[in-house]
Amino acid sequence: MSTDDTTDASTESESRCGGATADSESKCGGATAETSANAESKCGATSDGSDEEEVGATVEDFDADPGRLVAVGLGPGQPEGMTAKARSALADAEHIVGYTTYVELLPDEIVEGAEDIYDTPMCGEVSRTEEAIDRALAGNSVAIIGSGDPNVYALAGLALEIVESKGATASMLDFDVVPGVPAAQSCAARVGAPLVNDTVSISLSDHLTDMPTIESRLHAAAKEGFTISVYNPWSRKRRDNYAKCCEILLEHRDPETPVGVVHAAGREDERIEIVELGDLPDLGETDLVDMTTTLLVGNEDTYVWDDRMVTPRGYETKYDY
Repeated sequence: MSTDDTTDASTESESRCGGATADSESKCGGATAETSANAESKCGATSDGSDEEEVGATVEDFDADPGRLVAVGLGPGQPEGMTAKARSALADAEHIVGYTTYVELLPDEIVEGAEDIYDTPMCGEVSRTEEAIDRALAGNSVAIIGSGDPNVYALAGLALEIVESKGATASMLDFDVVPGVPAAQSCAARVGAPLVNDTVSISLSDHLTDMPTIESRLHAAAKEGFTISVYNPWSRKRRDNYAKCCEILLEHRDPETPVGVVHAAGREDERIEIVELGDLPDLGETDLVDMTTTLLVGNEDTYVWDDRMVTPRGYETKYDY
């Protein structure tokens, strides 16, 4: 998922918690936006090439009474796709921290109502999560945002890990998670009802999981007959993953199996197609499949009716209708 060329609020003024600007070391212990932007595409690696960012400040470095930290899921992208609880949590937050593209999805009234917004480019997960925690430890009410749901390939777990590593506690920060509609569910809604039975979700461009493990999961899910939602199917640095995914799926599934392809769900450039599995490999060379795309691979019972994917739940075996 690429970021748009917009002004980063954190580069223009010093963070109101004493946090990082893009050109200065974080005064509240967080990694800087410059650190994450200059990392060697390891999504969490520091610019010295190491695989992990070291946690900076600990709870003892803060004099203020701790504030509040909430992880908020934005859902599919458009403001009307956010839950009322997510909107309320963001309206209450003094500071909002997130990936630049997600910040750009925020409603205008949320942006205008926040005291400070801090965003970093892709691959700044660790640095911006620590920044959010440090701002909360400095006494601010902070929301860290992501698309979809904070518990699905997102930062809720990382936030708790870093809070613990700093010697703080979730209770100290009144830590909360506000769920959002995950991508698999919002994309499924665009193509009908493909996920009403047992489903497995797999991310192809998960830099935290090696490809042999991803391949093993794909083999198991496809062989066992689950419907499969594939996140992040294509990235510039992991192009072979998509081809391997198609190869594994075709090894276990009929080439005519329906696949929902949803690009940029809920955003201005949204595109939706239902294709056959046998056509999927060729789509890797088109702009329909990228990091904003979710694939919904049907099981052996899934069919297309009236331009919609349908996966039977099994009612037809027990009831007459």
